[in-house]
Amino acid sequence: MASDDIAQLADVLSKTHVGDRELSYKGLGLKLDNAESVEDLVREIEQYQGLRALRLEGNTVGVEAAQAIAKALENKDLLQRCYWSDMFTGRLRSEIPTALRSLGGALMSAGARLTELDLSDNAFGPDGVKGIEQLLKSPSCHTLRELRLNNCGMGIGGGKILAEALMECHRQSSALGAPFKLRVFVAGRNRLENEGASALAKAFQLMGSLEEVHMPQNGINYAGVMALASAMRQNPELRVLNFNDNTFTKKGTLAMAQALRHLRNVQVINFGDCLVRSEGAIALAAVLRDGLPILKELSLSFGEITEVAALVVAQAVMEKPYMEKVDLNGNCLGEEGCEALREAMENMDKGDMLASLSDDEGEPDDEDEDEEDDDEDENNNDDADDCNEEDEEYGEIVKENGILRKEDSPVKPQSPFFCSAFQGEGKMKKVLLVPGQLLCLEHAVQQEYFPQHHASLLHIFLSKNSEALKSCSSARERLSSALEKKCHN
Repeated sequence: MASDDIAQLADVLSKTHVGDRELSYKGLGLKLDNAESVEDLVREIEQYQGLRALRLEGNTVGVEAAQAIAKALENKDLLQRCYWSDMFTGRLRSEIPTALRSLGGALMSAGARLTELDLSDNAFGPDGVKGIEQLLKSPSCHTLRELRLNNCGMGIGGGKILAEALMECHRQSSALGAPFKLRVFVAGRNRLENEGASALAKAFQLMGSLEEVHMPQNGINYAGVMALASAMRQNPELRVLNFNDNTFTKKGTLAMAQALRHLRNVQVINFGDCLVRSEGAIALAAVLRDGLPILKELSLSFGEITEVAALVVAQAVMEKPYMEKVDLNGNCLGEEGCEALREAMENMDKGDMLASLSDDEGEPDDEDEDEEDDDEDENNNDDADDCNEEDEEYGEIVKENGILRKEDSPVKPQSPFFCSAFQGEGKMKKVLLVPGQLLCLEHAVQQEYFPQHHASLLHIFLSKNSEALKSCSSARERLSSALEKKCHN
């Protein structure tokens, strides 16, 4: 190692002691290739009594250097937190598993009991997961509470290996009378797809202890989402759900809505860029009205949601006392729809809660709807075997969320107005409107069973479509008056 590099490292080491028994080399950009390059660093680790946390992120560590560091860790039995993200920049992918096995072996030899392990941004692929497999199964991880593997390129194979390691950890720890209770799991940008996600869902269901799950950008579609939704139901302490930028579509969204009905501690939901679409958004709104009592943030951005469905969501979040942010940006509201949504929020003194709508995609046209239907049909054909296995479960999800399918016409919708109005995302036929229809609706509005929040939404709808109701102006006025009374009661 060059003398100036040694001097730099010596200077760095003089500043590495921080509070909470932590030794940090974070973000120093050190190139640690061999044993000589880490001599001073190793000496610092060896001399640190009661070491609880070691930060190596933001440097690049070769195999020989990792082995030397591992040797220093072999007597650090009090070590609990390993922050080792972005630690192999510029290294051959084949080197990384060997380095990880050395470091993991040292932790096991020391008898360390980890609570946090962060290996994010290391791009080690399935082989890298094999490099930590034994560590994850060992008693050193029976106490693990936070596991962060963001942007590691695990793929389907790595996801399956990881899932099996977590389940084995749970089995072994349970046999010793202290079950593995992971609380935070982070694995975004890993190309897990359906198979990897489904394998991990089994581990999540077995543990039942998760509080935060972050799995954005993993190429998961509805089959994997449904498996994850089933697992989420078994984790009652969940506070944060982040599945941003996967592909829910209707089946996946309804499955998630069903799972959310069983969760009372959720504070943050990020289903942005998940293609939840209008029907899924309405199902989630139904859950919002009845549950999720401490929800603070909801993101349904870029989900091809239309104006009416967005207004239903907005109406539902109004009743959440802890709500801080609602993100419906990038949907298909159109200019008038965006204005209607802002107006609805402002009328209830919640305008500050609504995120920007600057990226709205505009109202969908008929061609877009046809393309969506064709895409869904094509996906259904590709996954025909999976669909056959899931049909019964999907039917229960549909009914529990109060959504009416064409093949389930005898099922009564939960709402006297909305479920009949929003039976899907296909095209709606224009029908002749006569005063009698509005008079019947006026009667329904006056009944106790008609929800007040539906009356408020319908009143907004009437005010935005006065031209279409010109031929029934008298009946429209009567209905409008009835709605105003209902809203103010």
